Amino acid sequence: MRNNSRINTNKASYLFFCRHFALALIASLFAHTSVFSQDEIRLSATWQVKNYDISVTFPQNETERSVSVRTTVSATNVSSRPASTMTLRISPNALISSVSIAGSTVEFAKREEKIGASTLQQIVVRMAPIQPGGSIEAAVEYKFQVKDNSGLAALSPIGSQFLPLSFWYPTPNSWFFARGADYAPVKINVTAAPGTQAVSAGIKAVPSDTAGNIARFDSRLNLQPFLITGNWDQIITPSGIELYLPRGSNPDEKAIGTELANLASEARGFYEKRLGKLPEVPVRLVAVKRGAGFSGGGVIFFDRSVLRRPKTDAQTALNIGESIARLWLGGICTITGDGGDAIREGLARHLANEFLSEKFGKEVADVERTRQRAAYAAVVQRDAPISSVSPLDDYYYSVVANKASMIWRLLERKTGREQFYSRITGLVSSGRLTLVDIRGLFPEQKEFLDYAFDQITDTNLMVGLPQVSADGVKVALRNTGSIDATADVVAFLENGRQLSVPATIKSKNFGEVTFKTSDKVVRVEIDSEKLYPQTDYSDDIAPREFTETDSLLAVKRLFDKQDYVGAINLARKILTSLPAFDDVRIFLGRSLLATGSIDEADKEFRSVYDSKLPSARGMSWAMVGLAEIAARRGRNNEAIDWAKRAIVSDGDYGASLSARALRNRIGAKSEVDQSIADFFKAFDRAAAANQKAQLDGLAIPGESSRFISGVAGQTVIWNTAVTHIDPVGPDAVLVECSLNVKLLNREPESGTAVYRLVRTSNGWRLFSVDMFEVR
Repeated sequence: MRNNSRINTNKASYLFFCRHFALALIASLFAHTSVFSQDEIRLSATWQVKNYDISVTFPQNETERSVSVRTTVSATNVSSRPASTMTLRISPNALISSVSIAGSTVEFAKREEKIGASTLQQIVVRMAPIQPGGSIEAAVEYKFQVKDNSGLAALSPIGSQFLPLSFWYPTPNSWFFARGADYAPVKINVTAAPGTQAVSAGIKAVPSDTAGNIARFDSRLNLQPFLITGNWDQIITPSGIELYLPRGSNPDEKAIGTELANLASEARGFYEKRLGKLPEVPVRLVAVKRGAGFSGGGVIFFDRSVLRRPKTDAQTALNIGESIARLWLGGICTITGDGGDAIREGLARHLANEFLSEKFGKEVADVERTRQRAAYAAVVQRDAPISSVSPLDDYYYSVVANKASMIWRLLERKTGREQFYSRITGLVSSGRLTLVDIRGLFPEQKEFLDYAFDQITDTNLMVGLPQVSADGVKVALRNTGSIDATADVVAFLENGRQLSVPATIKSKNFGEVTFKTSDKVVRVEIDSEKLYPQTDYSDDIAPREFTETDSLLAVKRLFDKQDYVGAINLARKILTSLPAFDDVRIFLGRSLLATGSIDEADKEFRSVYDSKLPSARGMSWAMVGLAEIAARRGRNNEAIDWAKRAIVSDGDYGASLSARALRNRIGAKSEVDQSIADFFKAFDRAAAANQKAQLDGLAIPGESSRFISGVAGQTVIWNTAVTHIDPVGPDAVLVECSLNVKLLNREPESGTAVYRLVRTSNGWRLFSVDMFEVR
């Protein structure tokens, strides 16, 4: 039996040849004005939001599962015709009580809107015609219900959050509108639950005569409304960055938090040199259990487990870099039109990559670009042009973030860094950005940009085997793409030296380069910097070493087949070009360990652990590897320490599972707190008696609902033995248990489960089931 409660947040995908039909259908649902341009349908909005003003009151008891909200949307008619109808969209979980226009209560109609896998609720109101350029205020009062907590919407006594894609606020244009969702300045008034504090974007004001749970936020940046509440220690760093760390964080956790704040401050300084001075904007880094990676208006969510790692991980650093870049790109200026997220996501990612390169070195940035390139390569055979790709497509963000980032990098290379940023900065300072406007800044690159943004990727740069000739070593080249490609061709010599020759290969044509050397060439590679989006990267190298575009996947497949020698050889070849690729180095270390090369494996694991910016997964597996080596050398206490550090770092499920197995194998013991033992005795009794109400009472409201529903009503036997307890905060623990269970009409099952418990005023409560390996 597995815990299958993970929510699939992917949107439905559509075939490319159906796109215009789908968008036309969406247009009729969205009540946008349709304008025909040549043979394609162009959608334009009727209403553009000027600002949101939201008041939120949280329940003052933990049993209530809804918040009271009043949202006022101020919008302008940006169409060319008078508008007498406004359609607002919101989640079906919102129970609407009233709607008013310009201060007067009006009647409204409700209807359902199906968009891909999502369902929205439409609120349709009629009014006296608003002329083009005229504005109107619509106020909606409602209760927003939360049945089960998720990363998008959560309501609990220890912390709540409402992110844009929970559709918790009314807005005229759909979040999936291809020409841009609604972003606008936001004001939020919050009355949070007792004992919690609120965080959102903008200038914060807290009345002095309250307990701290009432606050007002006023953001002048363009953003989508969001809100989070919790219990944090607030720290303001010397650079002015606000840190929100879990209450009672220890000095090591505060040191990592400060490291993150310094990174955000350095990123801001880096971008100011390229995009111009930024107005004073509060920047807040908030430690969260769910929703990590979200950002808006200067507020950045990061996972709490980051604070328990030895250093900042690569994904967190990239997220901070991108989030700070969006203060310019979509924050101080409005981004609209087709392909707008190629700016908000793609250009922000390019800037973040450049920042990481300056901060941590080119080798580190090359690894991040490799990961991004592999993510795009996974969808390249079915993607769509950036100018017409829809947020409904499951590959949308891989295209607008990863492919677009490569395009901006190549454009910067073609035009020169100074020219690239000086042209873009002027548009950013104007307060308005569209992809069309940016493309117009580079008329000399029109052919390249037309291909890059308006066509699917068809470029594949190929290189032939080196051939010795009287002139040196000749290498044949091929370009299958629709545009000419200029890239370096690198020859790797037997003596370890490298030679590089620039080459331009005409579109859909062949080429050739010659290396003036008498030394033996063992390998050649075209576009070694991987500037161009391609349909296949494996044939950039000759002789070809693997057929996968993802080099990490190639090593992993050999490792999974237990071809450890092959994995070692391939990993070492990859690391000659990407020495900072920690995920590949981890497989090298694990393969060496499997072959008994303990000293060499130790060196590789320590290299990852000590590297500048490893991935969270890399750090976790490095600690597991060092734990295994310590155990083999008979140093059990050291092995237990490494295993525990891997577990609490929470960087990878497989690493955590392996660390727990190792700890149990060497007989490590853990002292069991009596209050936790009593919790599981109560849980076992309630489960065996199939008393769902009692099980619900042992969990945080809204948490682990599916797990509890699966236990209650069908349990015959449920016995829990606590084996290990790992603190992950002053009021949170991971509890590893050995389970013996029997469900109705099922065979007896046993295995390991890991529960996350939090301490509340009513004692320990279940927050989540992090691992359930029971079969």
